[in-house]
Amino acid sequence: MKLVIDARYTRINHHDGISRYTAGLIEAVSKRADVTMLVSDLRQLSMLPDVPYLKVTSPTSPLEPLVALQVNKLRPDVVFSPMQTMGTLGRKFPVILTLHDLIYYAHPRAPKFLPAPIRVGWFLFHQVYWPQRLLLNRADAVATVSNTTAGLMKRHRLTRKHIGLVSNAPTGQAAPRAQEVKPEKSLLYMGSFMEYKNVETLIRAMACLPEHSLHLLSPISAARRSELEALIPASATVIFHDGVSEEAYQELLAQCTALVTLSREEGYGLPLVEAMSVGTPVVVTDMPIFREVAQEAALYVDPDDAPGFARQIQRLDDWEVWKEYSQRSLERAADYSWDESAEQLIDLAQLAITEYRKRK
Repeated sequence: MKLVIDARYTRINHHDGISRYTAGLIEAVSKRADVTMLVSDLRQLSMLPDVPYLKVTSPTSPLEPLVALQVNKLRPDVVFSPMQTMGTLGRKFPVILTLHDLIYYAHPRAPKFLPAPIRVGWFLFHQVYWPQRLLLNRADAVATVSNTTAGLMKRHRLTRKHIGLVSNAPTGQAAPRAQEVKPEKSLLYMGSFMEYKNVETLIRAMACLPEHSLHLLSPISAARRSELEALIPASATVIFHDGVSEEAYQELLAQCTALVTLSREEGYGLPLVEAMSVGTPVVVTDMPIFREVAQEAALYVDPDDAPGFARQIQRLDDWEVWKEYSQRSLERAADYSWDESAEQLIDLAQLAITEYRKRK
């Protein structure tokens, strides 16, 4: 199978969720199929596996609706995009488009770093569902990363096309942490600082956890950092890392008490699986997607309950409780792998090819 994967959403210096998802899939699928990547900036190659590529226009270019005309010359059997916005006009190939979540229908404000016109368009796009239907119904099949999101897509009738699961998975080969070594009293947050991520409650909860430190690992703007710094309780230790290397991330995961998030919305929650894969417990919002991903391996809390969050952390101060949840995490994370995700994508690609041929 000649499979083209759209890697144009890959970040330049560090992975975000979409970027990491794309790289993980490319590496695993390239063992099973003839894979070519699409990139729009050659600097993206340093973040991607060493497979053939074609440089095409940027996904934010005015020419994006016509990008399929550039891809046609590859004569692919199928094209997979990790987003739903890839241009398809004039395509001569089956295409799989992806919707990760419906977060922005509940929280329609765009990231502040985007230009004002794009933020306005983003907001308007997420006020109704029909524009999303137009995007997804161009595909021959649609992918998503969780059964929770698939259920929401069906509930809101976002597509007439088959919805297939192509799961996220932990990246890297980090060994499980030594369960006989007591953890440091540190808590890790890996994720963006958009309002729905609810980092504010994590910070407020540290007033109840003076012996613990909260490490905010992701890059953050100066303005957003100032907003959050103003919330730090006098007795609390909150450390802004403003981005960490993969090596530093793994080192911190192997030492901390838990990875934490009180996000109000998620499409998957890859940091949970990354933490669980090395035996690090997770304390997270009690909501359907995290229940699907972590099942009985996580400790759950209401996202507005800062004292309740602190109590769950204090449970993990008990050495026996911590070891129990560390083992649960390892067992649950074993259900996820990029090899399994690659098989899911190959199966969905075969279905997309069949659907495309029916239309021809």
